[in-house]
Amino acid sequence: MINNVSLTGRLTRDIDLRYTQSGTAVGTFTLAVDRQYKRDGEPTADFINCVIWRKSAENLAKFTKKGSLIGVEGRIQTRNYENQQGKTVFVTEVVVENFALLEPKRSQQAAPAPQQPQAAPQLAGGATYQSQPKPAQTAPQVVNDPFASNGKQLDISDDDLPF
Repeated sequence: MINNVSLTGRLTRDIDLRYTQSGTAVGTFTLAVDRQYKRDGEPTADFINCVIWRKSAENLAKFTKKGSLIGVEGRIQTRNYENQQGKTVFVTEVVVENFALLEPKRSQQAAPAPQQPQAAPQLAGGATYQSQPKPAQTAPQVVNDPFASNGKQLDISDDDLPF
């Protein structure tokens, strides 16, 4: 059986990040996905409920906000529960297994708060870019890099390379 969903859209609100009693992170959000056609000349969209779990939920909440353009991959899940009035409520949602940030960080995040560590932005394929911290002015930094040329020219020929 195949149950695959790929969506690209904008967050309608910030991720609602909560934790279960056992401490597992769960994020819920709605993704506005534009339709291909317009109705009466106006663009239309579908508003799709999504849920994301564990560390992925924490990362998505950290790196996005209302209006962020993201791509998600996952599966459709249906469930039901009984509300406080005793009525059965049916829910259809996308369980997100993977996500991608599809636009650069906005200028408001360009200057991080002085005492907060800056989060690493996510690159394509889920990799992250980590900038090296600046060394303290008072303590010299010792670097033991066996590949550092120390200002000398390296003598490497094409025959030395394994590829």
